[in-house]
Amino acid sequence: MAAREADDPSYADLVRASHLVAPDDVPRLVVDHVRSLGAHDAALYLTDYEQRVLVPVPCPEGPEREAVVINATLAGRCYRTLEIQQAAAEDGGTRLWVPVLDGAERLGVLELAFADQEPNLDDVAVFAGLVAEVVMTRQAYGDLFERVRRLEPMSLAAELAWNLLPPLTFGTDRLVISGVLAPVYQLGGDCFDYAVDAHAARIAIFDAMGHGLEAGLLASVAMAAYRNSRRAGLDLAGSAAAIDHAVRAQFGPDRFVTAVLAEIDLSSGRFRWSVCGHPPPLLLRSGRVVKTLQGEVAPPLGIGGAVGVAEEMLEPADQVLFFTDGVVEARSVDGQFFGIDRLVDTVIRTSAAATPAPETMRRLLHAILDHQEGELQDDATIVVVEWRGPGSSQAVV
Repeated sequence: MAAREADDPSYADLVRASHLVAPDDVPRLVVDHVRSLGAHDAALYLTDYEQRVLVPVPCPEGPEREAVVINATLAGRCYRTLEIQQAAAEDGGTRLWVPVLDGAERLGVLELAFADQEPNLDDVAVFAGLVAEVVMTRQAYGDLFERVRRLEPMSLAAELAWNLLPPLTFGTDRLVISGVLAPVYQLGGDCFDYAVDAHAARIAIFDAMGHGLEAGLLASVAMAAYRNSRRAGLDLAGSAAAIDHAVRAQFGPDRFVTAVLAEIDLSSGRFRWSVCGHPPPLLLRSGRVVKTLQGEVAPPLGIGGAVGVAEEMLEPADQVLFFTDGVVEARSVDGQFFGIDRLVDTVIRTSAAATPAPETMRRLLHAILDHQEGELQDDATIVVVEWRGPGSSQAVV
C-alpha cells in the first residue's frame, strides 16, 4: 500500500476534529481516526518528568493500561532510539510502538494494534506526527497531560520553573540543542533558554542565588529580562546589562544570578559567549574536551560590573557543554563529587554510541540522580549544543 499524502482526507479530518476538543478527548479522537490506517486500537503514552516511564493517557472507552518502564521494554526502546518497534500480538495480529515527536522533542509513544492488515510504517509515522501536534496544541487548554506526566507532587517553585522553560530539545540540519534539569519536582533557581532564527542561535543558562520559590522568582526575572533584551535586538553585552539592571531593580544589591550568555553564527560556526560568575562551558571535539571556554569572567548579574565577550570558531560536530554548579558538586552518600570528568565521560560515551541527543541528556539526568540516590541538594542543569556545520545532512537527533 502506498503511503498517504499529508493532505489525505483522513489526516485532514483528524486535524479539523482536534480544533474543538478538550485534552481529555484526545485519546478517543486518536482511537477513532487510527482506523483509517487499518488499526483497530491505539493508546497514547507520555513520558513522565524524570523520563523513567511511559504513562498511558486514559481513554474512558478503552481498557485500563499500565505505565511501562523506558529502560526495559519495547515501548521504551522506541522512545530511546526514535525508531518504530514491531511485535506479534497475542491475537495473532501486529502491535507497533511509534515515537511521538514535536520536532526533535520526545513527547512519548503511540501504541497501535493491527489485526490482519500489514501496517504501513510511513503512514503510522505521519499519523504519530499529527498526534504530537494535537497534544501540543491542546495541552494549553487543560491539565490532563500535565497530570499524566507527574508521578509526584510538584513544588510551587518547580511549577514556575517548568512554565518558563522552552522545549528541552530543538534541532535543525545545522544545530541541535538539548537540556535536562533536576530535581524535576523541586526545581528552584536553575533555568535555560534559547532562540534560533535563520542566521544565529542564542543560548543562556542561569543559576539564581538561593533555593525554592525565592530563587525561582529571581530566575524568572532574569529569564524575562534576557528574552526582552534579546527580542529588542541587544547584543550579548547589552543583554547582560539589561538582566543585571532588572535583578538589581527588583531584588536589590544582595541577590544575584550567575549565567552564561552565548550565540552561534549558524553559517560560520563563530561562537561568542559571556561568563557571569558561572562555571564556564566546555568545548568537546572528536570525543574529548579540547578547551574550557573561560573567557573573561564577569561578576554575577545583579551586582554590577563590566561584561566581556569572548569568541571561538567551532568545527562541524563540535559540542558546547553548559552546566550549573549543582551538576559537578552533586555528592554521593560517601561524599564523592559527580565532577566534571564524570559529566564529560557520560556525554562522550553516549554520543559515541550514536545515541540521539535527548537520549544522551536523559541518561545524564539519571546518572546525576542516581549518584545522589535521587536526593539532590542543589538544582542541576545541563545543556548541550552541537553545531553540525553549514548545510549538514545529518539526522537532527
